[in-house]
Amino acid sequence: MDLGIEGNVALCTAASSGLGLASAEALAEEGAHVAVCGRTGARLEAAGERLREAGDGGVLTVEADITDPAHISGFVSETVDEFGGLDHVVTSAGGPPSGPFLGTDDQDWYSAYDLLVMSVVWTLREAHPHLRASRGSAVAITSRTVRSAADNLVLSNAVRRAVEGLVQTLSREFAPAVRVNSVVPGPHETARIENLIEAAVERGDVPDYETGYEEWAADNPLERIGEPRELGDVVAFLASERASNVNGAAVPVDGGSTRR
Repeated sequence: MDLGIEGNVALCTAASSGLGLASAEALAEEGAHVAVCGRTGARLEAAGERLREAGDGGVLTVEADITDPAHISGFVSETVDEFGGLDHVVTSAGGPPSGPFLGTDDQDWYSAYDLLVMSVVWTLREAHPHLRASRGSAVAITSRTVRSAADNLVLSNAVRRAVEGLVQTLSREFAPAVRVNSVVPGPHETARIENLIEAAVERGDVPDYETGYEEWAADNPLERIGEPRELGDVVAFLASERASNVNGAAVPVDGGSTRR
């Protein structure tokens, strides 16, 4: 299916790896120009090479911390200057630290809020005039924890739900010029999942990595963990005109593992 976004400009936050990079890659393969940001230069360079191989559009990589509003403002400005406009925004963020409620201090909460919520607020605030001019779209990558709480992930369970409320609100406030949706991924084979499994091993919750991996996949009717690109393809579809009547949706990409 031709998504009709060849030549469009897509900005993806925290997309030097994981689900953000998979989304940028899906957009690049459709011929879009893509801009990605991340905090690590070497990882950004590798992501840029991967994206240039994926499609014929332009690629911009910007070293930026999405918990700093000045960095986000600069990222949006550089993207618009480089490509002459902005059609699509994909917001992504690394996960906050794992842990239980009583093991989480105030600074953990504030840091998680900046990472997961304010980064989306700052990005969409900066991008809105450009998206409105292009009649574009925004897609927020959240987590299945917005639907079903996971053990030892209190920050993700509690804080990410604010993004769903923001998406619902902006899908009405930004309409009809801009569509706003979210994707709700279950476990995908990313560094984030690897880190969570390793943390569980260190805590003694599971005896080894293989057992931890199997536990993550155990409740999935498809009997596996997702591939990042499977999420990226859904993001690219939602960004495109093929999804022109999809607005305010929270689309699960979890193999049916969330029982809701």
